[in-house]
Amino acid sequence: MPVTVSRAIDFCAGHRLLGHEGKCTGLHGHNYVAEVTIAAEELDAVGRVVDFAVIKSVVKGWIDTHWDHGILLNRTDEGAIAALRLVAETKLFLCDGNPTVEWMAAHLCNTALPPLLEPYGVTITRVKLSETPNCFATAVPGG
Repeated sequence: MPVTVSRAIDFCAGHRLLGHEGKCTGLHGHNYVAEVTIAAEELDAVGRVVDFAVIKSVVKGWIDTHWDHGILLNRTDEGAIAALRLVAETKLFLCDGNPTVEWMAAHLCNTALPPLLEPYGVTITRVKLSETPNCFATAVPGG
């Protein structure tokens, strides 16, 4: 049975949800926490799944580059995209759907992180992404 470890990464980002029936239809932001759980079939020579510094470097590195202090938008959100492109130095990440916490967790779990962690001989077993302390989504590989 594999052993797992988890690492939490905090970041801030803005988004809006097309078609939302409430406040989330407007641009707004969250203080997110991504908790990434990683497994290995065997522990390394030191007795670890992988060094926590590796998880931090890979996961935080991807999040810092693509999402942290940026705006996530559905790629069909033409008005918001056009407006944000008028603002100098705005980090913009276009999603293949609404940038819900569910979409973001699944994207980290199934698309963004697996190829970056593969060289370390580990796999993602779960990504839990919180947009508030009380609201979060959990994604598993293939889910």
